Amino acid sequence: MPVKVVAFVSVKPGQEDAFVAAARDCVAASRAEPGVLRYDVWRETEGERRVVFDELYVDDAAVQAHMASDHFKAFGTAARDLAAARPSITVAHAVEVAD
Repeated sequence: MPVKVVAFVSVKPGQEDAFVAAARDCVAASRAEPGVLRYDVWRETEGERRVVFDELYVDDAAVQAHMASDHFKAFGTAARDLAAARPSITVAHAVEVAD
């Protein structure tokens, strides 16, 4: 069953470019993972302009594999100093609504 993960990250003022640079390697490696269907990064246009990670995986095992990957762990270490707070993360499973 597909799994959607959306993470909102508030970045410290003045650290936005450094945060995106740190994310770049993680995004490239994540997109190459076999269980990743989509892995995109967005920035809100208003408000605090949080960075939004929009991820889609084939199943829960793919999410776990991603979280255990070296590139995800390395990004987490780098992002810890650049983020203003812990990310807000939502995990959702697909709901079949069509007949």
